[in-house]
Amino acid sequence: MSNLPVIFLMGPTAAGKTALAISLCEHLNTEIISVDSALVYQSMDIGTAKPDSKELARAPHHLIDLLDPSETYSVADFRRDAIKKIDEFHEQGKVPVLVGGTMLYFKALLDGLSPLPEADPVIRAELEAQANQYGWPHLYQELVKIDPQAAQKMSENDSQRINRALEVYRLTGKTMTELQKQKQPALPYTFHQFAIAPQERSELHARIEERFKIMIEQGFENEVSTLYLRKDLHPNMPSIRCVGYRQMWDYLAGEIDHDEMVFRGIAATRQLAKRQLTWLRSWPNVTWLTTGDEENLHRVVSSLS
Repeated sequence: MSNLPVIFLMGPTAAGKTALAISLCEHLNTEIISVDSALVYQSMDIGTAKPDSKELARAPHHLIDLLDPSETYSVADFRRDAIKKIDEFHEQGKVPVLVGGTMLYFKALLDGLSPLPEADPVIRAELEAQANQYGWPHLYQELVKIDPQAAQKMSENDSQRINRALEVYRLTGKTMTELQKQKQPALPYTFHQFAIAPQERSELHARIEERFKIMIEQGFENEVSTLYLRKDLHPNMPSIRCVGYRQMWDYLAGEIDHDEMVFRGIAATRQLAKRQLTWLRSWPNVTWLTTGDEENLHRVVSSLS
């Protein structure tokens, strides 16, 4: 076990996490590990605010550009890959800095994951066929009888979650609720956890709107157009469901006009930030930093001494 720490740098989108992480790399012997479910996709650079070539030259980021947008990347995949990187950097005498806003990924590192089975395409197809015949509310009622606690957390038309809960039961004979109570042992790391966000919500909203409009100027439409023309991608894929991409996809499909796309894209990003902040407000053992505060670097560095 290494006595080197692991730094978490969490926060809502557009809060300034990347800039602070790069500053840390320039002042400490650190390596950045991305904790972002959108940055894992190749060819999705502008809409994900992926670090550009200049930023990557200053501080390489790990766990970005891992997959084609047609592929999926689970929480378990992230946990496995992040632990491998953390151990690798500790062996090199470096401090890993985990940076991002995908709170479920951070939680998976802290709390572990339940032993849920991998997806089974045969069972999923069977459930889809039943849903086509009887409707998702019918399958939801089946779930209510099997696992009422899980059913309470979803609506009767939440096809993705109903499918997954019933799939788990058919594969294991145990409910999702039962399996989620079983956790992996805690990781042997010392975590230093920081969250960065503007003090005023209005400032965060303004930063989000400005960044989305900059993405449009940088060619976000062309980026998504390339994806849209591919025959193997559709709007229900995790990659295309990323904030901004789904709204641009709808615009390219002719379902909404340009102004509505921009409006919905900004609104969806603000909703994402709101969810991220909700997670963080109940997060234990976190030190809050303020966007634009020059003392942030000092506060993070001094926590390591």
